[in-house]
Amino acid sequence: MADGRAITPGEIRAARQENPKAFARDLASAMGLAEAELVAAETGHDATRISADPDRIMPLMPAFGEVMALTRNDSAVIEKTGQYGDYTPGAHAAMVLSPEIDLRIFPKHWVHAFALKEQKGPKLRRSIQIFDAAGDAVHKIHVPVDTPDEVWDGLVADLSMEDQSQVLDLFPRAPVEPTKADPAKTDRLRSEWDRLTDTHQFLQMVRKLKMNRLGAYRIAGAPYVRPLAHDCIGSLLDGLSAARLPFMLFVGNSGCIEIHSGPIDTTKPTGAWLNILDPRFNLHLRGDHVAEVWAVSKPTRRGPTLSVEAFDAAGRLILQAFGLRTDNVDHMAPWVDLVGTLPEPAEAPL
Repeated sequence: MADGRAITPGEIRAARQENPKAFARDLASAMGLAEAELVAAETGHDATRISADPDRIMPLMPAFGEVMALTRNDSAVIEKTGQYGDYTPGAHAAMVLSPEIDLRIFPKHWVHAFALKEQKGPKLRRSIQIFDAAGDAVHKIHVPVDTPDEVWDGLVADLSMEDQSQVLDLFPRAPVEPTKADPAKTDRLRSEWDRLTDTHQFLQMVRKLKMNRLGAYRIAGAPYVRPLAHDCIGSLLDGLSAARLPFMLFVGNSGCIEIHSGPIDTTKPTGAWLNILDPRFNLHLRGDHVAEVWAVSKPTRRGPTLSVEAFDAAGRLILQAFGLRTDNVDHMAPWVDLVGTLPEPAEAPL
């Protein structure tokens, strides 16, 4: 607060009551708090602290039927409606794979979790909310309003923690890694790039060269990458919508990546926001946060794959989009054609 005092849980609850329409993330920022602190203040009232272990949470999710899964970073929010399906655990990376809910989970960043009830007008809304060590949202699961009480209460009973404190122990956010490139290794980068057989090998390759993703893009040059205008994402989404071209969209943070696969119908800009507003899939992107966009080609065993990747001014990855190729239908050619229409920037990225 302005006087330097710590804000009490009671004061946090009062602020939420005084600002019922404010998004939790925005209110937390205005109060100088992490979003998880707002939720923790409701512990014993409308929130219950639960285990954040995805190995415990995810096997319980199919019982809720169709839910809304939400993942965000500072610049983009992805929301998918569907049913949680097969869960594959893993100490470093876990996975949920179903036709509509498709997640890559990094368990070490699942630190705090809550089962939350919120009265929104006449409706009681219930959600599972997971946060990282700094109190930033990693993943949220909004369950249907008609979920039977016994299903919700069973989850809370199964996952409830002994510690029901309203105050969290939080750690500072990890600093953003600066862009790392080594122009002296450009030839080696290109040579190693040519030997890739899977897109998942890329980050291991650039780390071995003591670079990172954006640093490698800035020095690789054609035919590996092509810089695109920073405001081209709206044109990309409009083109995908007009052609109803299936594609894959990845939006994530350090703890979770959520993936959409398929076509889109409705795109709608609203102020600084670029939006996809389909019945079972929403994207909300702060277009004014996009500082660099790259078209990136990588070789794989099935042939080259082409992505469009957007970064913010600090060099953080906001989203990635790929053409969707299945075993039966090759959609890559129209995707390549669409990406080819996107303009390059007036000036080359730094």
